[in-house]
Amino acid sequence: MAVPALLPSPLASPVAAAYARLAEVFPGLRAEETAGGARPPQGAGWVRAEELAAGGAALDAFLAWDNTQVLRDHGRQARPDVVASFGLHRYAWPACLLVTVPWFLDRRVPRLPVGAVSFQRALGRMAVRVEEFACLPGDPAAALPGARVVAGEDALRAEVRASLAEHFEALLDGFGPRMRRGRRALWGMVTDEIVEGLWYVGALLGEEERAMAELEELLPGTAGRRPEKPYAGGAGFRALAGAPAPDGTPRATRDRAACCFFYTLRPEDTCLTCPRTCDADRARRLAATA
Repeated sequence: MAVPALLPSPLASPVAAAYARLAEVFPGLRAEETAGGARPPQGAGWVRAEELAAGGAALDAFLAWDNTQVLRDHGRQARPDVVASFGLHRYAWPACLLVTVPWFLDRRVPRLPVGAVSFQRALGRMAVRVEEFACLPGDPAAALPGARVVAGEDALRAEVRASLAEHFEALLDGFGPRMRRGRRALWGMVTDEIVEGLWYVGALLGEEERAMAELEELLPGTAGRRPEKPYAGGAGFRALAGAPAPDGTPRATRDRAACCFFYTLRPEDTCLTCPRTCDADRARRLAATA
């Protein structure tokens, strides 16, 4: 396996501290930066995002892994579009965190086109090359190469949406034909990955409420506010009756904008935020695991 040349110091990177904090609270995912000009990691399970976007042999091999896992775990063959949906989810959930976590923690938004990201999912590792990022006025990182200062929080949120849209516009070109869904449904999946990834990590950081508030501003789409295109729907958090947290406060829930199709394998075991899962079942399942 070719090992990427890593950046020598967090001081040389606008996102290294955020990625290190992510690894602390969620050891199952580790993001590492490659130095400028270095080749991305290759072999031993690594795949470049641009290879997945191309939709060829690399994507075939990537989805074969999902197909094998479905057969092993569920003892039945999934439809090809379901396998492709699982594959997109398993890439998109961690990939979204590469942008949202630095924004949430440090107010820095890296631009990550598909040529700048590689993934090794068996090890939970991602390699990224950050050549451009947005930040706020007064950020010490504004002196780093590739920095672009934006006016304020609204502009920075727009940078988050634009960075993720650029990345996934290309990815959906590869995955979309395998998934047999319309473009709005595909962007619904991306919307869900953005929201549910940072929501989960925010809770691990002890900042779940702030994460939900930030996501509501990042991705509106409820209470009369139109969704930010190309995203479908918004964060859409709401209180879940009947399942209070240990301190007595209501737990939050949301309804996914798109379906992952897991119910096609196990109809009795839907996702906790699936529209097919009624609030009573959500409350019961949360209470059972509290």
